[in-house]
Amino acid sequence: MKLLIAAIGRMKAGPERELAERYLERLAKAGPAMGLEWQGLTEFPESRASSVEERMREEAGRLTGAMPAGAKTIILDERGEMLTSVAFADRLGRWRDDGAKACALILGGPDGHEEDMRKSADCVLSLGRMTFPHQIARILLAEQLYRAATIMAGHPYHRE
Repeated sequence: MKLLIAAIGRMKAGPERELAERYLERLAKAGPAMGLEWQGLTEFPESRASSVEERMREEAGRLTGAMPAGAKTIILDERGEMLTSVAFADRLGRWRDDGAKACALILGGPDGHEEDMRKSADCVLSLGRMTFPHQIARILLAEQLYRAATIMAGHPYHRE
């Protein structure tokens, strides 16, 4: 199953970007043996529309355009479901085993996601009840994708 991230906001060069890239490079190496193929990250600028609704609608259009047809979608949202790392790996593995060709992980802008986009997602996932800066959320997501591949492989990176 192909994995891709579509995000509103561009990360500048620096330690946060380097750390996220390090985990995604690890995923690219560990994933194929588990049937997870890293496809890449697509970044979009934040909308400059005047209202929150317009910004969310514009950003939803950009993000939706980056998703492959038929992809399973995971929207990151603080109001979403909180999963353990093992449950996250199990969900990805189940989708892969059920024949899903792709999974798009979606990070919205500062205003969040449009309600229709949230409702249409296969999973609305929270990284926790606290609010994180976009850069940290991206690092956490990258690490959890790598961790999921190692859990599937039975690798000791994840200890329970």
